[in-house]
Amino acid sequence: MPVERSADLQGLDLGGIVLVGPGRLGRSMARALADAGVQVRLVGRGAPIPPSPLTWLTVPESALAQVAAQVPPGGVLLHSSGSAGIEILRPHPCVGSLHPLMTFPGPEQAMPSLLDLPAAVQGDPQARQAALALAHRLGMRPFELSGDRRLYHAAAVLSGNFATVLLAAASELLVAAGADPAQAPGLLLPLARQSLENAVALGPAAALTGPVVRGQQAVIEGHRAAIAASCPHLLDSYDSLVLLAQELAQAKRA
Repeated sequence: MPVERSADLQGLDLGGIVLVGPGRLGRSMARALADAGVQVRLVGRGAPIPPSPLTWLTVPESALAQVAAQVPPGGVLLHSSGSAGIEILRPHPCVGSLHPLMTFPGPEQAMPSLLDLPAAVQGDPQARQAALALAHRLGMRPFELSGDRRLYHAAAVLSGNFATVLLAAASELLVAAGADPAQAPGLLLPLARQSLENAVALGPAAALTGPVVRGQQAVIEGHRAAIAASCPHLLDSYDSLVLLAQELAQAKRA
């Protein structure tokens, strides 16, 4: 559920922040924090971690417990994992998480806009307050989750990573149809972007178009035959997506 900005959060002094983990997210957040006027120190894994009022671990989930054990006691400790709960940071007494819901290729490649960017927040009261203040300082739109973090992360993977995989598969089919491989992803991008924007504006069921909605089984069978002949490794994926589209179409008619 969304969290509204408050005067207390606006006035909260973040102080200096230690970021541990100079990967793509860590480097991106270090740049964003510096641009926002927040003092930040980026520490490499394996290097000594200095004491800080706020330490933010931007390391892989597999390394969280080990790195957390190296953080000096005292202060707030946050992690940036999408799927891990906060208990992985214990026995630190004030722990939480701040996970920006975005892909970060690294600041040397591109910096996504953080303005109104959703960010999942969780934690003990003081850690939660620090995570909220940090998100607001960066211009993000924080929200809280009460359910299974693994489902949240799976949703992120489906909408982010798997959207990339789906575009790659669609590009492969377009190339098999005769398009220039260098141009195929860009040719499909306007359609993919508009479809997603429609799904947000209208709701996924109302926005769904295409042969499944129209009940054009002959068209679908034509797709299947062509995919089987040219890109057979994509046929099972196509079939699975048709089934999901049929379920969504039924919801549209209900």
